[in-house]
Amino acid sequence: MEEAFTKALMVQNPVTPGPVVIIDPEKCNGCNTCVDVCRTQVILPNPEAGKIPIVLYPDECWLCGNCAQHCPREALTIRYPLNQRVVGWKRKETGEYFAVGMRGALYLGKDDA
Repeated sequence: MEEAFTKALMVQNPVTPGPVVIIDPEKCNGCNTCVDVCRTQVILPNPEAGKIPIVLYPDECWLCGNCAQHCPREALTIRYPLNQRVVGWKRKETGEYFAVGMRGALYLGKDDA
């Protein structure tokens, strides 16, 4: 019982409905660059040196993408919620994107590929 009062423990929040920040353990070298640039302190350094950082509070993530953008090994991926992934509809014939539900269907651009 005494041990519980002498140690500081981190306990992860349950992730619902799914993980937001995905860290690839094959690519991550534990440099903690993502920890340094995280605006909301969602990602914390692992107590063991060289281990992948801990995504402690995924539900507090602002989805800014700073961690993924600054990762030198491209080990992080941001998984945006479904309601933020859909930007419009694409016409197969022309490759043009349109947002539905706006007067006149707003033109969003065209794929060059």
